Amino acid sequence: MEVTVRSMTTEDYPAVKALWQSIRGFGIRSIDDSEEGVGRFLARNPGISVVAEQDGAIVGAILCGHDGRRGCLYHVCVKDGSRRQGIGKAMVVFCMEALKKERINKVSLIAFTKNDVGNAFWKEIGWTGRRDLNYYDFVLNEENITAFIR
Repeated sequence: MEVTVRSMTTEDYPAVKALWQSIRGFGIRSIDDSEEGVGRFLARNPGISVVAEQDGAIVGAILCGHDGRRGCLYHVCVKDGSRRQGIGKAMVVFCMEALKKERINKVSLIAFTKNDVGNAFWKEIGWTGRRDLNYYDFVLNEENITAFIR
């Protein structure tokens, strides 16, 4: 079963959303993760978000963007039955190469502390957990609600 890793397009949204909805514990924001919100993100960050396809189905995805200074990975996921095959790492490498072409020198991500699978993955592929800072949020739109998949 060959896996193809390629840039995400707006046409991929229905399959990517279905993937997100299949992952227990995954958080989906009502506005940011809507078709319009993801389309806006992809337009602002062309060519650097990624999907992985296996047998014609999307089995992995990463929203990847930058602000001109630092890159960030969002919603990194691989379908449950397709994990531990190198798909996640291949997608991360794709994003890192795309960010290097954009002259981005540092990349960050957020993994929930309860996300044991994700945290183990990041450590395994050489990412460093930060203990020297605090992460803060300020909500500008209270209607952008996160729903967690059960």
